[in-house]
Amino acid sequence: MKLNKPRFWDKEKIGFFPILLFPLTLIFLIIIFFKKNFSRSKKFDIPVICVGNIYLGGTGKTPSSIFLAVELKNLGYKPAIIRKYYEDHKDEHNMIKHNFSDLILTNNRAHGIREAKKRGHDIVILDDGLQDYKIKKNLSIACFNQKQLIGNGLVLPSGPLRESLSALKSTDIILINGEKVPGFEEKLLEINKKLKIYYSYYEPINIDQFKNYKLLALAGIANPENFFMLLEENNLNIEEKLIFPDHYRFAKSQIQNIINEAKNKKLKIIMTEKDFFKTNEFKLNKIDYLKVALKVTHKEDLINKIRNIYD
Repeated sequence: MKLNKPRFWDKEKIGFFPILLFPLTLIFLIIIFFKKNFSRSKKFDIPVICVGNIYLGGTGKTPSSIFLAVELKNLGYKPAIIRKYYEDHKDEHNMIKHNFSDLILTNNRAHGIREAKKRGHDIVILDDGLQDYKIKKNLSIACFNQKQLIGNGLVLPSGPLRESLSALKSTDIILINGEKVPGFEEKLLEINKKLKIYYSYYEPINIDQFKNYKLLALAGIANPENFFMLLEENNLNIEEKLIFPDHYRFAKSQIQNIINEAKNKKLKIIMTEKDFFKTNEFKLNKIDYLKVALKVTHKEDLINKIRNIYD
């Protein structure tokens, strides 16, 4: 059963539950220490860009991976996106394929990199993998979301971090989805003064399709509040919200019930693109999703940083 993330993960004040769980966090940190320090890092003869995160989920790493792959392809490179296969992540697999065809799903990222080279690709983008210490990356990008940043700052399960912020010492680029937060850049640069920090945002493409409607908004993603806030920022009228856990697997009957409920209440359904690819297989044709384009400020500078790894 999938569960929504604990609310205390994103509270600045550390309360009872994080303290209660801290012994488990210590065990988790010890495991990370041994993995990081005793894994043999393999170098490949094809450039490897890793787009990952430290905050668990909802940081925009998959849209960022797609963005970089498309930009590089437009410049004449032959990129491939490599993603570790998980049965319950088919929504993201389908979303990537819809936006970029050269996706390699694998149970082993090293095997995926070699397969990409065999297929004639000249650069690979790991969608996730900052915590895979067996692969030497030519460039590491850590994604954050302005609305969550690092939550309570603690590592799993006391907090939402997959590893401590000290991991940014081996990171090259920070990509923050949202606006600048006072003090956050300085905090990151204290850890690694060589970090280059960029910002991204989602630009709605089909927003007019939902104006003048009362909406039932559905989100089964890591941080559903981010989706709802995007709708509200664009002056859409949300009458009802439905929240499901990230990677939630819907049943056809469940979606049909939601469609019937919306019809009875005279509401139009809107969902995320990721959720759409969980439900599209049912062919119900009664659901629309908000199409967005990821935009990166100072895009040219970011792309040049990537191109420099060929020099």
